Amino acid sequence: MSPAIDVRGLRKSYGDKLVLDGIDLNVAEGTIFALLGPNGAGKTTVVRILSTLATADAGEIRVAGHDLRQDPEAVRAAIGVTGQFSAVDGLMTGRENLILMADLYHLGKQQARRRADELLEQFDLTDAGKKLAMTYSGGMKRRLDLAMTLVGRPRIIFLDEPTTGLDPRSRHSMWTMIRDLVAGGVTVLLTTQYLEEADQLADRIAVLDHGRLVAQGTAEELKRLAPGGHIRLRFTSPDELALAAQVLPSAVPDHEALVLQVPNDGSVHALRDLLARIDDASLEVDELTVHTPDLDDVFFAVTGQPAKPTKPNETVTAS
Repeated sequence: MSPAIDVRGLRKSYGDKLVLDGIDLNVAEGTIFALLGPNGAGKTTVVRILSTLATADAGEIRVAGHDLRQDPEAVRAAIGVTGQFSAVDGLMTGRENLILMADLYHLGKQQARRRADELLEQFDLTDAGKKLAMTYSGGMKRRLDLAMTLVGRPRIIFLDEPTTGLDPRSRHSMWTMIRDLVAGGVTVLLTTQYLEEADQLADRIAVLDHGRLVAQGTAEELKRLAPGGHIRLRFTSPDELALAAQVLPSAVPDHEALVLQVPNDGSVHALRDLLARIDDASLEVDELTVHTPDLDDVFFAVTGQPAKPTKPNETVTAS
């Protein structure tokens, strides 16, 4: 099976600023691929190029089996795009927005209205469809925006930071809708700044930093790239903490919080061994928590900074 998206050596500059520096991507059909990175990493530029809204300086790109440079019209016919900013017209009702989009696809009057009603039902907007879109909540606008993207039944959808600004409930609702789309055979490439979002949704994740891919793999593969697994022991007194630090010399104490951080891979064997040492020393532990590496740790491991990543020296690929 050919990939839904295949990118080799994608480069893009704006003036003297290099925005994308030799990007390689391979997105399998019927999967969710997350492009993760901070503001300015180049995520939106990737989406704009793959959706024919911007031109690459170099690289070989195939989308839905079509060469992007030679056949952009065929690519446009196969894709849908939901950008960072809503394309919804607030002075029209939700249903009118969908019908307008259907008219742009030349669906015909009856088919356009039928398709609009299908999508309103699919996105739980049937009652709201009669109301002006300006009265919608942020979550409702994003759902309508996504519904408008689906009017032409695209095989591939680009979602550029689809849940930015949404409250937790609306974000989780959007996640469910994205999963349902993929269950129906659609391929999704989404960009996000949210580590949890990539972890929850994506079959594969690529971390983009300063225009370069610094890591790729499944969430679990990427987590194995990061050190930082540990067990956190909290004590009720400084004396107990001091004794524990002597028993566990590899641990890192936090005297103010009365916490000892013990390096640990989280395995049952390692945990059992630690508990035996605690019991042998008659240590009184108030609280024990196990921390395994997450995507925050991955981000730090491959970029050196959790919030404002710095440019790494090489790409790390998980396999």
